Amino acid sequence: MSEVTLTVNGVTHTVDVDPVTPLLYVLRNDLGLKGPRFGCGLGQCGACTVIVDGVATRSCMTRVARVQGAITTLEGLAKEGELHPVQQAWIDEQVPQCGFCQNGQILTAKALLDRNPNPTDTEIREGMSGALCRCMTYYRIQAAIKRVVGSLASGQSASVEEGVE
Repeated sequence: MSEVTLTVNGVTHTVDVDPVTPLLYVLRNDLGLKGPRFGCGLGQCGACTVIVDGVATRSCMTRVARVQGAITTLEGLAKEGELHPVQQAWIDEQVPQCGFCQNGQILTAKALLDRNPNPTDTEIREGMSGALCRCMTYYRIQAAIKRVVGSLASGQSASVEEGVE
């Protein structure tokens, strides 16, 4: 066991864990964050996605000792009671069905939009390809991302990067 310091959603935490422990387990079990989910355990489904320094990262495959940056989880997107534009678009487009994949979908979409604030349909499909949805709501997911792009272009919403420290 060793002490590992992580900055999660703008708050610094020190945990005493085995350095090879998956980040997902530390987030859920030690820090009580329930956004990232255990899906496949192989980094292929995306349910465990978090953002580490702007990059969508599979927390089930990331050793906690290797994390060298600010971590954002689903819980860290909304600020002062106001949903992040991606979260609001998910509600507006009624994306979730069972909801299991939504953590990974939302965080993958946010990372995509932070990298490319005006993606084409092809870029959206490619950028989201690693986040799987059992309920097949891919058209709604794409519509939600396009809604965020449209609201940013018309100035109706805050910046996609707003809300992340």
